[in-house]
Amino acid sequence: MADTAAKAVVITGASSGIGEASARRLAAAGHRLLLGARRTDRLDRLVAEITAAGGTAVARRLDVTEAADVRDFVAAAGERYGRVDVMVNNAGVMPLSPLEELRTEEWDRMIDVNVRGVLHGIAASLPVMRAQGGGHIVNIASVGAYEVSPTASVYCATKFAVRAISEGLRQESAGDIRVTLISPGVTESELADTISDPAAREAMRTYRAVALPASAIADAIAYAVSQPPQVDVNEIVVRPAASAQ
Repeated sequence: MADTAAKAVVITGASSGIGEASARRLAAAGHRLLLGARRTDRLDRLVAEITAAGGTAVARRLDVTEAADVRDFVAAAGERYGRVDVMVNNAGVMPLSPLEELRTEEWDRMIDVNVRGVLHGIAASLPVMRAQGGGHIVNIASVGAYEVSPTASVYCATKFAVRAISEGLRQESAGDIRVTLISPGVTESELADTISDPAAREAMRTYRAVALPASAIADAIAYAVSQPPQVDVNEIVVRPAASAQ
């Protein structure tokens, strides 16, 4: 039986793509949301649309690479809603390029957002969830957490890391904190916009011809969140039916 109780949910990277779609889906299910991203104009529009549709959501500017910022973000959710039931670590970047291009600043950015951002989310939410007696951490990875392709080695490394962190957290938290890893295949989003290497950008354009709508990943998140407390959905991989990768 699904858990239909309204939950306090925080979502990072909520201004577009999977984060935005997840906000709409979870708000429609009756959950109360705090949405974070750097682009506050988009967040404000999203909150207005959710509120107009009868949902509950507020927004706050968030940079997941700053640990203190993430702590304040989670604390704001606790102050507003009285608890933090679900943390969705969704923020991510994907500036693909061959290693020989030596785009070290882009490598650093991927590590900061994709890995440190997730760790900051865990560090901010885990003590709150422990204190309140339970919670659910949802980390967004990628099919790149299971395989490596040319130009994507650093990106895949960050997603392998998210997968490892999620499994370690699951093992350490059995009994009170649920942990879910969602790994999307190619999905409609703005991730490809961060690719500065021309060849990698063109390859991604072809790869994305069969992209899933972001709502498909939002549905997977909603499914995991809706399970009764004794059920922990550990990993969901969602690929386009037409995609081999």
